[in-house]
Amino acid sequence: MTRRELLLTASSALLPAACASGPQPSPEQAPSASAADITVGITSNTRPDWSGGENFLLSLDACAALGYHWIETFYGYLEPWWDEPQKLVDLLAEKGLKMETVSNSGPLNMRFQDPAARDEVIADHLRLVDFIRAMGCDHLKINCGAPNPGGNTEEIYREQAKTFDELGKRISDKGLRFGIHAHLWSQFETPRDVERILELTDPRHVWFVLDTGHVTMAGMDSLELTRRYGPRIIEYHLKDVAPKDKGGYKGPPMASGSVNNTADDRIFFELGEGGVDFPAILAHLNEIAWKGWFTVELDRTGSTAKQSAATSKKYIEEVLGLTV
Repeated sequence: MTRRELLLTASSALLPAACASGPQPSPEQAPSASAADITVGITSNTRPDWSGGENFLLSLDACAALGYHWIETFYGYLEPWWDEPQKLVDLLAEKGLKMETVSNSGPLNMRFQDPAARDEVIADHLRLVDFIRAMGCDHLKINCGAPNPGGNTEEIYREQAKTFDELGKRISDKGLRFGIHAHLWSQFETPRDVERILELTDPRHVWFVLDTGHVTMAGMDSLELTRRYGPRIIEYHLKDVAPKDKGGYKGPPMASGSVNNTADDRIFFELGEGGVDFPAILAHLNEIAWKGWFTVELDRTGSTAKQSAATSKKYIEEVLGLTV
């Protein structure tokens, strides 16, 4: 049985993760990855070089040249292959790549909080599941759309949870897992959002995608989240933050569009900046024999997307001791 078959058949298995900063360990000091079963991928949408469907093929060539093997991207970038996923599988194979997962995006209905939209939301996302299943993916990672005016109420949490539970059950029935990604400026952003949704949803069918950058800048500690929610985590999006933000951003609220517009106003960085303690995360994952995905991601580069991806790859290999 292959590793991918094991992942697909273990839909009720438990998983986990962690965060910190300071001097970076040498390769000899890096925690051993022997106890955890981690597959490394990359989200190929770094602005400005790789963002948008028009740059998707360019990003594939660059990632393959760097030695990455698994790609994550957005549904909206893949319009040419929506009805022919096998052609995308073949294209990736020519470059030595495979698809890790495809995130939801427009034109899918993402109104998870709206009971009147529930049937359409589920139907749209099940079509996406069929698309990624045809490419051999083992999980669906989603974002949750724009924030609700005035923030989330208890009623909104309960309506979201109903949608997530139903969608998660249907996805489990198809042999995949369903993970919700915490993201700044979305319906699933704050510590309260994470706490309530994970309390209200069924852990057999609804999982957590922990983005080390987004949760930190939303005021959370990746290591603490890992220790608390390890059994619910199926994927990490790996990005770093400034050392001053270690353990959770404590500055004034950031409005959507107020940062990450240029190389000078970035809040997320290549791995190794020092605000996230990835060795501690990995050490904890080894303790619990975690199995899942480490997906390199950077919203905006300060140099080139390819150079940033190379920097993070070097950190993963030389500091964390993982194979990309």
